[in-house]
Amino acid sequence: MEKQLRSSRNVLRRMPAIALVLSVSFAAVSPVAAQSLTDRFKSLFGGKSDAPAEPKPAPAPGQPAEDDLDCPQVTVRSGASTYAVGAGNKPAVGNEIRFQATITKMARECARSSGGITARIGIQGRVIAGPAGAPATVEVPLRIAVVQGGVGEKVIASKAYRTTVEMTDGGSVPFTFVVEDMTYPVPAPAVADSYIFYVGFDPQALSPEPKGRKKK
Repeated sequence: MEKQLRSSRNVLRRMPAIALVLSVSFAAVSPVAAQSLTDRFKSLFGGKSDAPAEPKPAPAPGQPAEDDLDCPQVTVRSGASTYAVGAGNKPAVGNEIRFQATITKMARECARSSGGITARIGIQGRVIAGPAGAPATVEVPLRIAVVQGGVGEKVIASKAYRTTVEMTDGGSVPFTFVVEDMTYPVPAPAVADSYIFYVGFDPQALSPEPKGRKKK
């Protein structure tokens, strides 16, 4: 009986120490585990890390928190990972290449709003001058689309963008482009996992918008 009492006292004495170790362990892990997509996005692309973070509004009743919101994977559209321009409207091959742009990194985060889901998508790439010589500034055409994948893909939303890259004497210039206005309706739970963000170059984004008909 005395041995059992002694062992029970020893266990009780060790309990605070065990609890202290566990609390220290969780304190060390939680900041990393709680790192938001915004933090990872900023660490990847930089640029806005010095701005104070705005407080996130509380989710509406019955809606999941932002951390629980599924954000589709982002990938480069097949055949749209490079964009090359030739000299004098010639095909961009061999010595006729003026410049070539490529996509190197991507990132995304999603937030729910009253209008649906708003995605923030970042694209990082590089423009390399070709043998024919690149101009002083290069217009890079981009397109971002939200697609429901499957046997027959369905485009949910699609937008064209363009960004200007100033070339240097080195002939190899990185660029970063961040989209903040990609919105789309909240998908049904049954198809949410099939949603994909596609990014890529789209030369049609450089075409002038058609002028509306003039009123009489």
